[in-house]
Amino acid sequence: MTRTRDLKGGSMDQNNIETIVRQVLESLQDGSAAAGPKSGGREIPKTAHVAVLTALEHFDVKEYPIPPLGDGDILVRVEGCGVCGTDAHEFKRDPFGLIPVALGHEGTGEIVAMGKNVKKDSAGKDLHIGDKVVTCMIFKDNPDITMYDLNKQNVGGADVYGLLPDDQIHLNGWFSDYIFIREGSTVFNVSDLDLDSRMLIEPAAVLVHAVERAKSTGILRFNSRVVVQGCGPIGLLCIAVLRTMGIENIVAVDGNLGRLEFARRMGAERSVNFADYQGIEALTAGLEAQFDGHPADFGFQCTGNPKAHSNIYKFIRSGGGLCELGFFINGGDATINPHLDICSKELTIVGSWVYTLRDYGTTFDFLKRAKAIGLPIDELITDRYPLAKINDALKKNLEMTGLKICMVNE
Repeated sequence: MTRTRDLKGGSMDQNNIETIVRQVLESLQDGSAAAGPKSGGREIPKTAHVAVLTALEHFDVKEYPIPPLGDGDILVRVEGCGVCGTDAHEFKRDPFGLIPVALGHEGTGEIVAMGKNVKKDSAGKDLHIGDKVVTCMIFKDNPDITMYDLNKQNVGGADVYGLLPDDQIHLNGWFSDYIFIREGSTVFNVSDLDLDSRMLIEPAAVLVHAVERAKSTGILRFNSRVVVQGCGPIGLLCIAVLRTMGIENIVAVDGNLGRLEFARRMGAERSVNFADYQGIEALTAGLEAQFDGHPADFGFQCTGNPKAHSNIYKFIRSGGGLCELGFFINGGDATINPHLDICSKELTIVGSWVYTLRDYGTTFDFLKRAKAIGLPIDELITDRYPLAKINDALKKNLEMTGLKICMVNE
């Protein structure tokens, strides 16, 4: 007999009994009780609404039939999805040549149906109808990579929901009300996190990965003087990851007073507004003043601005380190002096690009710990838009007048 998870060992009232009987009868009528997809009694619509980028700076919310689930597939009712800078790049310029495309890769939602072979998530945790999940990567061409594989391949070697070419399924992005998760995807049960935290998992994983890359230099320590340049959502999360690890001597650099104030709330001890200084020499002196006359031991460059990349070398001491993570796409060339900026200082430089599969598990713990020590992680989300206003959400992101912008379904 079909069981409902709602009972959890409790007493069965008349409504529960009627629900069970109705589910069994319905499954017997269509012959799917033994072998068909599992569902939890929620009425699943026949169609889903998906925001499809059909032209530059224009989404159409389209309606598509929900395909039948295979034995390893999962249907998720989308609760929300963050708007990423990558979405904004695609919205404005289509650098990946994906139009038409269903965007949204920072999403989360509730499992409403799944194939009979779906038992556990990618970390070995049980999966059930009603669980809250996020996706990470699709390793269809490399099935040997698992959660515990020592291979450090990052997301560049895999597909990601929200950046998939359109196909006959169409339910490929989290800017939607339902998403179709195919067999072979990495899925994590994150039912122990609230919606806001779940929408921040993907961008937070970028910073967890960046800090792990920085630690590999052997320079980043508890007492390091650290500069974080750029206080958008990525820079702010970088500060939060560092602060959660116990690094306190952090100076934030940005030109927006509101973002600098939030950076201090996220864990930066001090801040520098570059708009207050004329020229790199004055800016460097202003930064060193915040470190009691010393340059930084380590720097995180979190903008996509080539000039900002050129500047950060000046902030770092001889023998120091730098992590560059601000250029997800080609943002143009930066001008540096290799002798003065790298060689004579003997800097150790690491690049960081998105994340690995293993970084996701660390990110779940980071978000819990950051909230436990009182960092205002939830306040990072400043604007929420329904699916019908997805164009407005992307325009708000491009205006850079908020912090984290999200699409949230009712």
